[in-house]
Amino acid sequence: MRNVIFAINMSMDGCCDHTKLTGPDEVLEYFTRVMRDVDLQVFGRKTYQLMVPFWPDIARNQSGTKAMNEFASAFDALKKVVFSRTLEGVADGNTRVVRTELQDEMLKLKQEQGKSILVGGVAVSSQLMELGLVDEYLVLIRPVVVGEGTRWGESVSLRENLQFKLVESQSFESGTVALR
Repeated sequence: MRNVIFAINMSMDGCCDHTKLTGPDEVLEYFTRVMRDVDLQVFGRKTYQLMVPFWPDIARNQSGTKAMNEFASAFDALKKVVFSRTLEGVADGNTRVVRTELQDEMLKLKQEQGKSILVGGVAVSSQLMELGLVDEYLVLIRPVVVGEGTRWGESVSLRENLQFKLVESQSFESGTVALR
């Protein structure tokens, strides 16, 4: 069975709004390595529209820094599933929109052959947490307080606390810490 990995990049005050957190290259390099170990990404509509067409354009034009270009290429190469009832279409051939129930589709995806599944964004990941379908968490905490923006976990409703076991941690020159 495939693992579902939820990855998030956030500030010390829990903000995970991509428009508020611009990152050093080392964060992009970390996520590029993560993407090389998966073969499917799952998003909700909002996160998908933040990522596409921005990253595919950088991949196509190689218009960013070396770290941005490598991240963009890894991102663009992966198959993607977008859960949305309102998204009309997608911008690339590697993406499909799913309108069925999240739990049913994720259970099917977990049963398929392949590498792990990477989940990004707040809405879909929150629902998967509530359903108990996240197998691994990768949390990058940036050494900054943003003071506003979308917060990870603020909309999650759990029957009981989730207890985690720290498997790995990594510190970066910028002060960012990755917890797995």
